Amino acid sequence: MSTPPPERSARRALDERALARVVQRMQTAPTPPWLHAEVARRMAERLPIIKRQPTAVIDWGAFLGASRELLAQSYPAARWLAVEPDAQRRDATAAASATAWWHPSRWTGPGHQVRAEQEVPPQQAQLLWANMQLHGAIDPQALMTRWHEALAVDGFLMFSTLGPGTLPELRALYARAGWPVPFAPFVDMHDLGDMLVAAGFADPVMDQETITLTWPSAQALLAELHTLGGNVDPRRAAGLRTPRWRARLEAELGQLADAAGRIGLSFELVYGHAFKAAPAHRVAAETAVPLQDMQAMVRQGRRRV
Repeated sequence: MSTPPPERSARRALDERALARVVQRMQTAPTPPWLHAEVARRMAERLPIIKRQPTAVIDWGAFLGASRELLAQSYPAARWLAVEPDAQRRDATAAASATAWWHPSRWTGPGHQVRAEQEVPPQQAQLLWANMQLHGAIDPQALMTRWHEALAVDGFLMFSTLGPGTLPELRALYARAGWPVPFAPFVDMHDLGDMLVAAGFADPVMDQETITLTWPSAQALLAELHTLGGNVDPRRAAGLRTPRWRARLEAELGQLADAAGRIGLSFELVYGHAFKAAPAHRVAAETAVPLQDMQAMVRQGRRRV
């Protein structure tokens, strides 16, 4: 009798403590990363594919997602729920100065709320939006499952993330220099599609594009990359880097400059969307169906997209 193959784990090999420090640093920045705002704008161009107007929208990771104004413009009458990864960060945000861009008072109003991830009730929204959040998840499939739970039946998920085609120039530079990896690998969009199905979503569609950003100097490039995250790969170099190493890195980056003296790096942007279908149950001589699922199935029969 053959042994069944082990189940594939969706967890990524990331340094959890380093990841927490990176997220905390990004949360306390005066503004969200420019790239996040640009990706939000590009993702918002895809909103017309949603024919039904949502009455409730969940903006997952709202403060770093930089999408509030875009969602408000698209759905001005919808209730809006901003979600942050944990209650401690949400509470710290609520206690911060109201002049900060990420303070809840900038957004909260009638029908608007800011909640921690674990405080989101099930089946709350017709649209769940998550801009540039997934590549920071240790277990992407578990996060997708939480998204699925938060959506109402027929609800729509839209998300963006970085793909494995991100920063190949930097990976090659580190490899040539014999240095450990510069960042943790990103998840391929086909694997993300499989995870969506495993999380319960229907009709997942994945898409990607590659953009190239350029900077006038290595110093400007490194400063911008610092706003986008950090190296949370457990295989990264141990300890602090020296000024001599930093100077060599800047010199190596300078070798990538084009004829105009600008240094370019590539970013793979991955977009995904999927539906939450009505729950399906096998019919047997005696079938037990949870009341919540039965109500959802009845609503599904009354209205179709």
